[in-house]
Amino acid sequence: MSSGNSYYDDLRTKPEVIDPPENDDILDVGEHVNDTSESALKPNVAISTNVRELLECPVCLNAMYPPISQCSNGHTLCSGCKPRVHNRCPTCRHELGNIRCLALEKVAASLELPCKYQSFGCTGIYPYYSKLKHESQCTYRPYNCPYAGSECSVIGDIPCLVSHLKDDHKVDMHSGSTFNHRYVKSNPHEVENATWMLTVFSCFGQYFCLHFEAFQLGMAPVYIAFLRFMGDDNEAKNYSYSLEVGGNGRKMIWQGVPRSIRDSHRKVRDSFDGLIIQRNMALFFSGGDRKELKLRVTGRIWKEQ
Repeated sequence: MSSGNSYYDDLRTKPEVIDPPENDDILDVGEHVNDTSESALKPNVAISTNVRELLECPVCLNAMYPPISQCSNGHTLCSGCKPRVHNRCPTCRHELGNIRCLALEKVAASLELPCKYQSFGCTGIYPYYSKLKHESQCTYRPYNCPYAGSECSVIGDIPCLVSHLKDDHKVDMHSGSTFNHRYVKSNPHEVENATWMLTVFSCFGQYFCLHFEAFQLGMAPVYIAFLRFMGDDNEAKNYSYSLEVGGNGRKMIWQGVPRSIRDSHRKVRDSFDGLIIQRNMALFFSGGDRKELKLRVTGRIWKEQ
């Protein structure tokens, strides 16, 4: 639904992420968000374009959830956009007041719609008020690109992202469950935040991403290495990995479970879920005059029995 109203356009230039308000009347879905054994048996209800447009906020163009506001002339908008229009109807400019459109909320409660990730394989049909929660947890929802060097906006399934990483980001691709990498940086004292090229490993019929970054842990400059699993968290728990770094007769070892790429690399890094090496220790392991980082990281991935 599009509009030529410049007032709407002005509002859309200031996007906000607004969660639907919680409401005791909103129907909920079960814990197994992709258990479609019952819902898949229901016929796919054909919803007319007119009904869908009625439930579309004229300001943000998103689906409306209770409480749905309306003006005295019957024009509606979502509760998230109401404060943004300063209590004035964006259609007729009348004052909105506190009128709630109960009739439209009941119409919405009677609807059942397919998941928006239907094209990715989800076959479920969900009540209108349960659909949003399902979609936030749907196992068919696409993944974000795991590349850490930039804020890449590409999304897709795992095969799509593997091809994207290889063709567009030119990442290092390796087959096998063991690795031996060396990370080099001249003048490491001048770098407080840095990200090295991502490495993707193919083993056990799955893909894993090895990250290596420099960042500040409080006042201390540190390096962190960690592994992410290209899939969901429940699958990631089937695997473990170890990382080892050392030199001059000393070594450090880390063992952990790879994190799903559902968690961003920044979230994993900031939770310190990986092998953390202080810069002074990393330069000690590098040998020489400690003015250049030459850190060798070895490791392996295995599947838990």
